[in-house]
Amino acid sequence: MIIAPSILAADLGRLAQEVAAAERGGAGAVHVDVMDGHFAPNLTLGPAVVEALRRATRLPIDCHLMIEQADRYLDAFVDAGAGWVSLHIEALPHLQRAVAHLVRRGARAGVALNPSTPLAAIEEILPEVDYVLVMSVNPGFAGQTFLPGTLDKLRRLRTLIGSRGLRAQIEVDGGINASNIRSVAEAGAEIVVAGAAAFGTGDPEAAVSGLLGACR
Repeated sequence: MIIAPSILAADLGRLAQEVAAAERGGAGAVHVDVMDGHFAPNLTLGPAVVEALRRATRLPIDCHLMIEQADRYLDAFVDAGAGWVSLHIEALPHLQRAVAHLVRRGARAGVALNPSTPLAAIEEILPEVDYVLVMSVNPGFAGQTFLPGTLDKLRRLRTLIGSRGLRAQIEVDGGINASNIRSVAEAGAEIVVAGAAAFGTGDPEAAVSGLLGACR
């Protein structure tokens, strides 16, 4: 299990220290939620923050682009230090071209799904991506409640990937905490994004360690 704490819930004034504490607790990546106020109803972070974060940690930086016309910004995020980049199928009409570009740049390419988007929407792109990011809340804000129907979606995705012999990992994002992370892992998730559960406790090291322990 990889825990990817989301800096959306971190104290940005102490970002380096917060990420370092999460890393000591066992974090395997750092998640950056990028929103444009159009596709997702919030304004958050851009390449400059990713560049600063790259200097502060050796962990992979996982950028989740919840933005329109994401293909215009791929190089900016990769150049800033993003190693993983996920793109929303709902927001990008030429997804395959964007995924191929990320692969050429040496980044891990992911496809993201909103809660109401069916798995059938990604059947064609699934062989080309490194991971699928399943949203377990509607994009926009930290601290939302996990949608329980996500568990069945994760199980069906795990079966789909296995039946086709594909390599894609499963990431899940939204409302994950110590009480539900084990169910999420058992349903098939291999990468878990944790925002408030990691950075909202005042002790990111203990929180990430506790999340890892809870899913075992």
